[in-house]
Amino acid sequence: MKIIAYIAAAILIFFGVLFIWGAGGEGGGGWGWVLAGSISALIGFGLIWLASRKPAAESAGAESPVYKIDLPGKTTIEEMKCKSCGGALMSDNVKMVAGAPVVTCPFCNATYQLTEEPKW
Repeated sequence: MKIIAYIAAAILIFFGVLFIWGAGGEGGGGWGWVLAGSISALIGFGLIWLASRKPAAESAGAESPVYKIDLPGKTTIEEMKCKSCGGALMSDNVKMVAGAPVVTCPFCNATYQLTEEPKW
């Protein structure tokens, strides 16, 4: 939608400038053309201003990205144990760090990257 607004604004500004330019001289359109050109250019700049504004949802910035982790086919969340202490790990302990799934044990604070075995 923004692209359409920018294109329409460019057309309105272009023709507004042409009307203002064509108003002068011997065979010009006079003050009517100046008025029409000014209104056209102002509407074009207004469209640019409206298109460049951020929607209210984006400006809040409260949302964070959600990452989906595809665990191996044989892995279930009940079977996940810490490699260091053997403590049970939950899905809340798995985070994405630099594009890789990393698990942090809540018991011993051990941190390591999850490795995935082939699914076949």
